[in-house]
Amino acid sequence: MINRKRLLPVDSNDESLKITDAFPSIATDYTVITRRKKRTMACDRSIMVKSFTFEKYFSPMINNSQLIVGFSDRLSCLQVLNIMVILGFMLNYMLRVNLTIAIVSMVMPSNKHSHSNNSHEIIPIDNSSLMIETAKTTMLTGNEPINESTFTSTSTTRHEELEQTRYPWNEYEVNLILGSFYWGYICTEIPGGRLAEIVGTKRVFGYSMLVSSGITLLTPLFAKFGYVAVAVLRIALGFMLGATWPAIQPMTARWIPPTERSKFVSNMMASSLGAAITLPICGFLIASLGWESVFYVTGIVGLTWSIAWFYFIYDSPSQHPRISTEERNYIEESIGTTSSTKHFPVPWKSIFTSLPVWAILITHGCSVFGYFTVVNQLPTYMKYILNFNIKENGMLSSLPYLGKYIFALTTSTLADYLRRTNKLSVTAIRKIFTTFAVMSPGLLMIVQAYLGRDPTMSVAIFTVALTINGGVTAGYLGNGLDIAPNFSGTIFGIANTVSSFGGFLSSFMVGSITYQNQTYERWRIIFWILAATYCIGALAFAFLGTGKLQKWNFPEVNGFGKKTKNLENDADAENREPLTNKSLS
Repeated sequence: MINRKRLLPVDSNDESLKITDAFPSIATDYTVITRRKKRTMACDRSIMVKSFTFEKYFSPMINNSQLIVGFSDRLSCLQVLNIMVILGFMLNYMLRVNLTIAIVSMVMPSNKHSHSNNSHEIIPIDNSSLMIETAKTTMLTGNEPINESTFTSTSTTRHEELEQTRYPWNEYEVNLILGSFYWGYICTEIPGGRLAEIVGTKRVFGYSMLVSSGITLLTPLFAKFGYVAVAVLRIALGFMLGATWPAIQPMTARWIPPTERSKFVSNMMASSLGAAITLPICGFLIASLGWESVFYVTGIVGLTWSIAWFYFIYDSPSQHPRISTEERNYIEESIGTTSSTKHFPVPWKSIFTSLPVWAILITHGCSVFGYFTVVNQLPTYMKYILNFNIKENGMLSSLPYLGKYIFALTTSTLADYLRRTNKLSVTAIRKIFTTFAVMSPGLLMIVQAYLGRDPTMSVAIFTVALTINGGVTAGYLGNGLDIAPNFSGTIFGIANTVSSFGGFLSSFMVGSITYQNQTYERWRIIFWILAATYCIGALAFAFLGTGKLQKWNFPEVNGFGKKTKNLENDADAENREPLTNKSLS
């Protein structure tokens, strides 16, 4: 530690170096280091600090044993929170979608075959057409026995994937595995959001990710016991991850100023970035080490993140031991009294009779139905209809997700700017961005229904559709924080519960329509269904949505509700500046 008593006063003749040049995150702190030319390093630095101490930023760096603390102290607590949430949602989706691409190599499907109990009719398929014909010949002549539960490729024909254990699961069984995730997912959406409002996001989000990472590591083992065992494991995974998305809303209400919330909500779209990274990485791992490595790698990374989350993150500024007074005051004054750390009883009747809430539920359900249909089925469509191998599958499937995250970040930044400068009301911002982000993919699905045979056109349509859909972060996705920040977790939990049914129906729909008939004509039906669903969601929010704070955000407990009466009917409620000189009650 540096002896502050030895620091000399600032000399006007000294050479200066602004700390802010090296550390933009403390650019407002006016911290200056000056050097005297003829003194030792311990004595030749003079420091003038307006709000932050020298030790806070630099003394941990001097001691190598405190490098982690030094890193976190160089960033504001809000910046650390943003980084951890971004990484958290990236990993959240890695744990969810790793099976989506891995299952292509886990099974040996064909365009037409019967139930897996009759394994002798299964035709092994590899990336090469020559490999397909070789496998057909082997099975028809009976020269290679096939195990009742697995099939291992042993042909010496040149092919791109490793020889590894594969399972004879048909389309129904594969879609059952993919869809089973939502059986567990719907069970913890509402409890997860409410639990985060009561016990805090740190524990709910952290433990959910920790357990989910452990479950992921067990997937290769459970696969040996059949598709039912994998489906059960996926139910458990969905049960844990179901609580994560609603849980982040209460933390947003307590940490993020209203004029910065759209951008923070866009961090949730880092899930798309996670998918964009996972798909090509999974393709590489499968080709190099086998499909089992996909689950081992993502599981270990998830465990590592969970440990960091519990160390760096706290539920509110008042609980954080390393936050500065200035940062805490800025956050609490910006939020004002619109959000409270008190635990109010949930006004269920008011929630379910609120048209703005129904606008969120309908729009979210429709948007997620379309999104999950593409997420879960895009690799399959590329393999069987567009004829891409596993490496092309992973790289091209990642493009829409990468675009979605970039667009989410861009539109949310624009939405915060429009709100901060009062150029548009909150209601106008939410409706404009929601309509654009949800209606556009619907129109593009109509185009896909006619031009989807062309591989280049299909990739372009899927990429643009999911990219534009990222704009929901500036629209309805953060709308619960506008209308009722105290119950934003509960509202989002309800919305995600509704959308989870859509996720299961999505897998069931695709499996039923394409069963024993993987053709473009059958996929056209799917595209038309998606188009109608997207358009319904966009119109619902355009007519029912609002950005006004609802009066039931503060139930009348001990007379507290009287302080905020008539906010719902106040025409200026949504445009008010953040309350100053107020702290979280």
